[in-house]
Amino acid sequence: MSNTLGKRYRCEDCGTEALCTKPGAGQIECCEKPMVLQEPKPVPSSD
Repeated sequence: MSNTLGKRYRCEDCGTEALCTKPGAGQIECCEKPMVLQEPKPVPSSD
């Protein structure tokens, strides 16, 4: 898995969040487990 510039990653165990500022190969880890990619929050529509 490669890290993507500008994406946020979150630790499911402790809740730590990380923002990728430099892309590259490998994975971000916390609590000895890979961090998961956070999905963007939906923006409310302005009807």
